[in-house]
Amino acid sequence: MSDGRPYLHDLQLDMNMRYQREIRERLEETGLVEVVEGDQPVNSNQAAKEQAGKLKAAGVEMTIFNYAIWCYPQYTAVATNFAPGPYLLFCNIHPSECGMVGMMAASGSLDQMNLAHKRIFGSIGDDGVLGKVLGFIRAACAVNRLRGLTYGNFGGRPMGMYTTVANLAQWQRMFGIDIENVEQYEIMRYGNEVEQEKVTAARRWLEARVGRIAYNDSNFTPQKLETQIRSYYALRKIIEERGLDFIGIKAHGDLTDWYVTMDLAEAFLNDPYDWDGPHEPVVAATESDMDGALTMQILKVIAGTPVLFADVRHYEKSVDCWFFGNSGTHATYYAGGSMIPEENLKHVSLLPESKDYPAGGGSVHHFAAPGKVTLARFARKGDDYYLTIVPGEIVQFSREKMEELGNTATPPWPIAFTKCRVSADEFIEKYPCNHIHGVYGDYVEELKTVAKLLHIPVQILE
Repeated sequence: MSDGRPYLHDLQLDMNMRYQREIRERLEETGLVEVVEGDQPVNSNQAAKEQAGKLKAAGVEMTIFNYAIWCYPQYTAVATNFAPGPYLLFCNIHPSECGMVGMMAASGSLDQMNLAHKRIFGSIGDDGVLGKVLGFIRAACAVNRLRGLTYGNFGGRPMGMYTTVANLAQWQRMFGIDIENVEQYEIMRYGNEVEQEKVTAARRWLEARVGRIAYNDSNFTPQKLETQIRSYYALRKIIEERGLDFIGIKAHGDLTDWYVTMDLAEAFLNDPYDWDGPHEPVVAATESDMDGALTMQILKVIAGTPVLFADVRHYEKSVDCWFFGNSGTHATYYAGGSMIPEENLKHVSLLPESKDYPAGGGSVHHFAAPGKVTLARFARKGDDYYLTIVPGEIVQFSREKMEELGNTATPPWPIAFTKCRVSADEFIEKYPCNHIHGVYGDYVEELKTVAKLLHIPVQILE
């Protein structure tokens, strides 16, 4: 952005463009960002329209306005009619230049227009500043990439849970997401059509890599595992044919009673691989949890990794940690934190499903690998969304201790033993529901930015 007075615009042209080049080069050096660069500073309404139009034509996902000198705020306002949002307002800091003044004036203008944006200042050469910029880009893309998505809702509300159901019109209005309802019978119908040789190859692949497969003569036979594999292939085919971007599966009370559990299918959909090779993780929420799937989809784009889905199962005072675990959706990625399947699967056991699910099948059991995590949940009070963020750390104990603790819950199910900075009492008082979601790493600032861009409040439990 530039000054509307021609003599000052011309005087500072080279310096202004140098600052822009530094931003482009620094971002491109990361290998994470493709930059579309403006070819001249904006010093008129017409230039604002032209330069912003070029970004729109290039299909950019967000726009950075750069303020190295004093810039007329009107040009930022005009550019937002064409430049794709969300918007980051960035200023280089130097006392002899007025970039900060220009940014603050432009930001005030966007506030009056009620356009969500973020301000960052400093040298792009500073790693801390670069990290803030990349964090905003991740958050902005997570919001933008929601628009046009289709959520596949297999089976509808499970077991009476209000918190798993969202309003179709509200999702379209707020996030740009459509909802496609799919009958669970389709999973069985498509699964029956899968070639036996593919199913056999997948079973053998699992048998060769999974740490332990505890077949029995009743509810978890090789044939039951093959049915779970068929379910996975069926879901992949339905997702492809119907153009679904992320999904939720009811399963409980239906498929878990008379067909087979969806644990294996959900795990490998969320994973970055399966027996056929690497693949883009497909967010799959158990119990058709719509707001859970929404949270997971946003976390997936921010972190670029599979996302954890779990029940808030238990707080164990003796070790000051939570048991976060669920029969389904616990990606095997969390067994080792690796993108290499063998590194994770050696820590995984396929165990006979609990008696709660008479249809049987294998539960994907493991204890989640240790590491800092960011846990979150988008939820509603009345008709209004809000975001809860819980920084934490997944921990491990000795194998004997983890088995002892796990056996007090549901032994076949996976568990992420998690310590949170917030007290247990405050967590129980303020956390919105029974499902929780997370990724390894610290993405608190990114999630706060997502909430700001979506105009929803945030509570951080720490």
